[in-house]
Amino acid sequence: MYENVLTALGLTILAGLATGIGGAIAFFAKKTNTKFLSVALGFSAGVMVYISFVEIFAEAKRMLVGELGNKTGSWVALAAFFGGMFVIALIDNLVPDYENPHETRKVEDIRGEDPPDWMEKKSKLLRTGLFTALAVTIHNFPEGFASFMSSLRDPSLGVGIAIAIAIHNIPEGIAVSMPVYYATDSRPKAFLYSFLSGISEPVGAVLGYLILSRFMSETLFGIVFAAVGGIMVFISFDQLLPTAREYGEHHLSIYGLVSGMIIMAVSLMLF
Repeated sequence: MYENVLTALGLTILAGLATGIGGAIAFFAKKTNTKFLSVALGFSAGVMVYISFVEIFAEAKRMLVGELGNKTGSWVALAAFFGGMFVIALIDNLVPDYENPHETRKVEDIRGEDPPDWMEKKSKLLRTGLFTALAVTIHNFPEGFASFMSSLRDPSLGVGIAIAIAIHNIPEGIAVSMPVYYATDSRPKAFLYSFLSGISEPVGAVLGYLILSRFMSETLFGIVFAAVGGIMVFISFDQLLPTAREYGEHHLSIYGLVSGMIIMAVSLMLF
């Protein structure tokens, strides 16, 4: 397991830095490509849901049953799985709706038109951008930990999860950089905020690992692994799929979902 630490950290960093991609896209996009985002976010949800139910939860339950026995291990796996959902739900509800990076916003909606009181508008946009950056940072801690721990246990799982989280982070980068850019007229500053908010993902992974590594056992790892599955399922159903449907047609999000499941299933069979 410990031989995979650098691989897991690298994948988590790449996933986190995808917010910078969203920040860069926002500078040049006059209009959001809603159909592409709908399919991409659905695809990300499909990858996360399939991995969580078919691989992560099953592996966590196997570890816990092996350590604690069939009945106790099964109950602990269930408790950890839904406990992970509770943690990410609590974090999500602590963030105000507009600053929440998972609330749907398009490039053209964020940009808007120059009103007569433009200075006041700029002040509000800057506040929105800064609070969104803070919200993304808060959300990315458990997401980074989920990506890292999955990669630590199985790098092949980590690749799929890192790709899914990276896709999921691109709209977050747009949500951070657009308000800051239109408030400050500074592309570097807008990109910097979106970039820094993504860095919180590997930071959360490293902090979680440093705290838990000294206590790590097969039982604790099984609990953490089950919680990771719960976190990713909640993100998929509460954030990715609703956002995908808002950005595009209902069918596009489902096509993306099914495609993500199929590609993840085939890749796990091949590698």
